[in-house]
Amino acid sequence: MAGFHAPMNIQHFLNHIIIPTLDFVAAGLPSGPGAGFKSRAAQELLLGTVAQESNFKHLVQIGGPALGFYQIEPATFRDLYANYLAFKPDLKARVDQLASMRFEPRERQLVSNLSYATAIARLIYYRSPIALAAAGDIAGHARVWKRVYNTPLGRGTEAEFINNYQRFVAGQI
Repeated sequence: MAGFHAPMNIQHFLNHIIIPTLDFVAAGLPSGPGAGFKSRAAQELLLGTVAQESNFKHLVQIGGPALGFYQIEPATFRDLYANYLAFKPDLKARVDQLASMRFEPRERQLVSNLSYATAIARLIYYRSPIALAAAGDIAGHARVWKRVYNTPLGRGTEAEFINNYQRFVAGQI
């Protein structure tokens, strides 16, 4: 679809939400493993995830439980806390600093708190043993998204991811 623009300014989302959030969380990681946390590849993967999951406009899944631009399911959110962050108290404390105390349950902040949702989405990928694709490798990002985020049983396809990345993100950053 030539000339189509996302419902929001993608460069602003990258510069004012994704990059500062990744910088903040990465500052609390050990220097070795934290190096890729805020990489250009991670930024592209997150932008592609939003393009695929919500088209930069849906804050709740239509007909489903997923929440926020990243369409994170509450069960995935709870699993991240129970089976990953519970064993990384310093990282958990860092991520929790992004959360507002005004909303309960905390998973509702996946809708209203873009920085917190970005950190949670990045951690879903970060905890996986599957390596990120190289920056600029959109097909590689699609493979990572499918294996880690959507899972082989999910309805989304790598082709959809690539199409949505091209539609909403490419040429905007």
